[in-house]
Amino acid sequence: MIISHAGKVAFITGAGSGIGRGIALRLASDGASIAVVDLKLELAQETLALVQAQGGSGVALAADVRSREQVQAAVDDTVAQLGSLDLLVNNAGVVTMTSLADLTDDEWDFVVDVNLKGQFIAAQIASRVMPSGGAIVNLATVESEVVVSSSGNCQPHYNASKGGVTMLTKALAVELAQKGIRVNAVAPGPVNTRFTGGDITGPEAMAFMSQRLLVPRVGEPEDIANAVSFLLSDAASFIVGVQLPVDGGWLTR
Repeated sequence: MIISHAGKVAFITGAGSGIGRGIALRLASDGASIAVVDLKLELAQETLALVQAQGGSGVALAADVRSREQVQAAVDDTVAQLGSLDLLVNNAGVVTMTSLADLTDDEWDFVVDVNLKGQFIAAQIASRVMPSGGAIVNLATVESEVVVSSSGNCQPHYNASKGGVTMLTKALAVELAQKGIRVNAVAPGPVNTRFTGGDITGPEAMAFMSQRLLVPRVGEPEDIANAVSFLLSDAASFIVGVQLPVDGGWLTR
């Protein structure tokens, strides 16, 4: 299947590294101009340089998704510099590896505000300028549906925030359908980034994950990017309000 986003502008949060960078590179290769948005401008600029090195175009912007003012400014800059905003990928996210017993109010607020409120803010602001035929993909996780714990402790704030993304996606899909904007989500399983701060490809980690994975490897950012590009494309024009697991079979057993 050939996917084309030619003539489209994609606004991607958290695109300075990891899955977000992989999505930026994939959408650029499919013809989109990329608004590379990240909390750290230098990381956004690094991703933009990679986009440009493969023949793509775009702009690097700094924004904290918790800040309505910063997101609005980034959206305004995108439209001013790239001409439109057609596709939104709500990828920015954080996790802290804290159990229920040690979790503070401030830590709860930080994770929930970035992972859930940030997606609400970006979707609300971006959808005001997106045309009919636009599309949004939110990044959830398999941990929006199941708790993952190898130690007996999990991250309840992270689970709660991403569980909220699942329902936010459905609500946005209903509300934005009247504007001709489709909204879906992707739920990654374990992906080979430094998101959790550790190496998930080592023998101990793989021994734990092999109990759930049906594909005998962890995911790569490109695996998630492929699914995101599809859901944003016209090939998925009859798909709306769904959450697609891209998890190597994690949720199957």
